[in-house]
Amino acid sequence: MENEGNKKSIKERTKAKHKEKQSKEMNESSNKQVAALFSHLEIAKGANASLASRDIHPAVLVIGLQFADFKICGANARCIATLTAFKKVIQDYKTPEGTTLSRHLPTHLSPQISYLVNSRPMSVGMGNAIRHLKLEISTMDIDLADDDAKLLLCEKIDNFIRDRITVADRVIVSYGLQKIQDGDVILTYARSSVVQALLLEAHAKGIQFKVIIVDSRPRLEGKGLLRCLVDAGISCTYAFLHAVGFVLKDVSKVFLGAHAFMSNGALYSRVGTAMVAMMAKEKNIPVIVCCETYKFAEKVQLDSFVMNEQGNPDEMVNISTTSTPKAGLLDGWLHKPDLKLLNLLHDLTPSKYITTVITEVGMIPCTSVPVILREYNIIFCIVKTQSMRHVFVQDA
Repeated sequence: MENEGNKKSIKERTKAKHKEKQSKEMNESSNKQVAALFSHLEIAKGANASLASRDIHPAVLVIGLQFADFKICGANARCIATLTAFKKVIQDYKTPEGTTLSRHLPTHLSPQISYLVNSRPMSVGMGNAIRHLKLEISTMDIDLADDDAKLLLCEKIDNFIRDRITVADRVIVSYGLQKIQDGDVILTYARSSVVQALLLEAHAKGIQFKVIIVDSRPRLEGKGLLRCLVDAGISCTYAFLHAVGFVLKDVSKVFLGAHAFMSNGALYSRVGTAMVAMMAKEKNIPVIVCCETYKFAEKVQLDSFVMNEQGNPDEMVNISTTSTPKAGLLDGWLHKPDLKLLNLLHDLTPSKYITTVITEVGMIPCTSVPVILREYNIIFCIVKTQSMRHVFVQDA
């Protein structure tokens, strides 16, 4: 029985190594055929549960696989999934002897975070949420019992999800309703959870309007939004990105979602957003962006080349607009040395193309993004200073 178990274990390890080798070879061949301008952007390796460290919690393994396969997509959904998984990690965590929870837990979370980053690059909102969690851990009273500390941390996570995402979205929807009137023709791009909630709420309030959903391959996220709005009884038109110039002639307002906002007021969102915003601005159509403040980033970005996320180039091969795959002219592109495919996931929209930003703190111009960041940083510094004083007093 023991020999059979050993043979089975060896077989599983061999299979895992073979799978890793195949994945590595595929990534190397893909990386060789990446345009030189974007060679610094790595293609996500994807999650491999069989090769993950034993320190990785099962809940983190699951969402890592879902992130890699884009089953969980969207900044809000990914952030909520990450924080919910970290709640389970904290609940199952046991502090080793000779240390305290506030000092060891960040070390325990590090491999969990690394695994998620390897699955898919972290979004700005996820990074801000994790920094907030680490701050809460560092400010914990070292004399607090582990069970009480874990309960308090889980409560802090719930509060962050509630205040910065769930309630924030409700407030954004309430502000957004002021911008929708009877007879409006609203254009939106891809699928944003907060824009979807706004359109559904406006319809529930009895406002008569039409929606034009602009979409693009390979993700075709707008199909999900189209299905949801049509089921609710909203009149919709579906078009692809190349037709945006044609459909804009009837549009009165453009509502967009956001992946992040840079401190220079630039919008970082799904690739194609910049084109929609620029075309709308050219026709003097208001461009309104719905974005929670936890997605605001302190960095400045001027283009989509220095920092971006690169998707799997093989996704560009499928030209089908249905669930049944259909290979086009790009099939077998890896065997054509002179052909390179680029599948960027995001682009950058300069602030001059955006009319206003709707956040949970109100409607603000893009130039006010650094002001909001500064206010949050002041609060962050005050809390951190108080926590450091508390630690010094405890150590003394």
